[in-house]
Amino acid sequence: MNAFKPLLKLGNGKTFIQSIVEKLSTVCDEIVVVTGFKRNEIEENLKSIEQKEKIKFVFNKDYKSGMFTSLQAGLTKANSKWCLYHFVDQPSLSLNFYSDFIKQIYNQFNWIQPTCNNRKGHPILFDDFVKDKILESDFNNNLRDVTLDKSINKKFWECKNELIFQDIDTETEYLDFFDH
Repeated sequence: MNAFKPLLKLGNGKTFIQSIVEKLSTVCDEIVVVTGFKRNEIEENLKSIEQKEKIKFVFNKDYKSGMFTSLQAGLTKANSKWCLYHFVDQPSLSLNFYSDFIKQIYNQFNWIQPTCNNRKGHPILFDDFVKDKILESDFNNNLRDVTLDKSINKKFWECKNELIFQDIDTETEYLDFFDH
């Protein structure tokens, strides 16, 4: 897709990133937005968010190396016991989803992931223990490598919401997004 995904528009005129950050601001104390390509455009786009004081921007100088380096860059600035790792191509998740999702946090788990019909989706919640494992990992790794660690205690939450699989990578997927 030639369009820049964070700045794609929804039917209400908001961009993907605005919609996600606005909803997260109601359930999160801080929001770390990792930028790379078109950094200034993203930062400018989020200036209109009501609770913009909750937003921290982190520039990932290694953004061309992949998403794992962006995750690591963001986690260096995260000051919360729990982190919600979110992709930009899931703007349709409802505020109720996020409210219900964070209610799944229990001390005996380090990792909470939504499922629908036993299929894993996103976003993901993880605690400081997992955060440290991610930050200790080589930048050539990926999140899947980290999750193979048997010391991570995972909870899979059956949410009955197929939007946890939303992935908008093509023009066709973007157009289909408006048909649903």
